[in-house]
Amino acid sequence: MKKVVVFTGAGVSAESGLKTFRDNGGLWEEADINEVATPEGWKKNPARVLDFYNLRRKQVLEAKPNGAHYALAELQRIFDVHIITQNIDNLHERSGSEKVLHLHGEVTKSQSTLDPSLVYDIPDWRLDMGEKCAKGSQLRPHVVWFGERVPNMEQACRIASGADIFIVIGTSLNVFPAAGLLDCASGAGIRYLVDPNAESLKQSGNLVIINENAVKGVVALVKKLLT
Repeated sequence: MKKVVVFTGAGVSAESGLKTFRDNGGLWEEADINEVATPEGWKKNPARVLDFYNLRRKQVLEAKPNGAHYALAELQRIFDVHIITQNIDNLHERSGSEKVLHLHGEVTKSQSTLDPSLVYDIPDWRLDMGEKCAKGSQLRPHVVWFGERVPNMEQACRIASGADIFIVIGTSLNVFPAAGLLDCASGAGIRYLVDPNAESLKQSGNLVIINENAVKGVVALVKKLLT
């Protein structure tokens, strides 16, 4: 069974109505990165950080997987599919994808501020001050903040290095770790990039550029791969 590794970014979730962070109208235009997405911001005002991610979590739970999510799950019929995602939502899992690795954490979970290995599912959309882990420390969002290491990066590179087919969707190849993972998958027989903003890149070698949004581009690509 051939191995397909898919690397997804904000462009996939955007078509489910979830705002991206960096694009025009994105979340970083509504909130100061330093206040809500850094260890320093957490130390300064943890309640503010919890409120920001509570809203993100509520939006994720209200969102629904889109055609791109479901199409990727369909690939599992004939391929060994691994999803590596920068997204902190759970839309891949909810659409049926079974092997999903989150690089930047999962907003539907919390973690201990004392021991990051203690991770818990959040039963609804709220995480409040006073909610503590088994060791007695305050729980924080299970999200990788700016200035923190990406703990799953090495595992992601190992997965990508074994790909027969590597697909990048909805993320720029100019931003780490996307470019790094593409290098990790240099041995893949063919690599695809699906993104409406990829027109500046030229199709070369085993990299095929598909200048479409996530749903249209992925649905067409998956149909091609399944036939």
